[in-house]
Amino acid sequence: EVRLVESGGGLVQPGGSLRLSCATSGFAFADRAIGWFRQAPGRGREAVSCISSNLLTTYYTGPVKGRFTSSRDNAKNEVYLQMNSLKPEDTAVYYCAAGTWCTPAGPVDFDSWGQGTQVTVSS
Repeated sequence: EVRLVESGGGLVQPGGSLRLSCATSGFAFADRAIGWFRQAPGRGREAVSCISSNLLTTYYTGPVKGRFTSSRDNAKNEVYLQMNSLKPEDTAVYYCAAGTWCTPAGPVDFDSWGQGTQVTVSS
């Protein structure tokens, strides 16, 4: 059974930091691209970042560039999203997902999803 389980969300003040983790099992983690997506209230799901299976390609959506960093540990089957300088507009449910490709233009063909973790940025 494919499983992706996010953790690390919570309430943080503007300017603060959070580190999301995603523990995975049930598939060949090292062979798949991994991505982070988010969905804010009343909005569609958007791609935040992705990282290729060989760690050579990463993608970040414009509003998070320079503030968010994605990494993966292929030995632990885990992926992380370090979020710094958080803003209220980063408030959303964050999902990790596994897929086929991470390209410089974004994730492609992602089909396995976690349940999400809530991130709220508010004073």
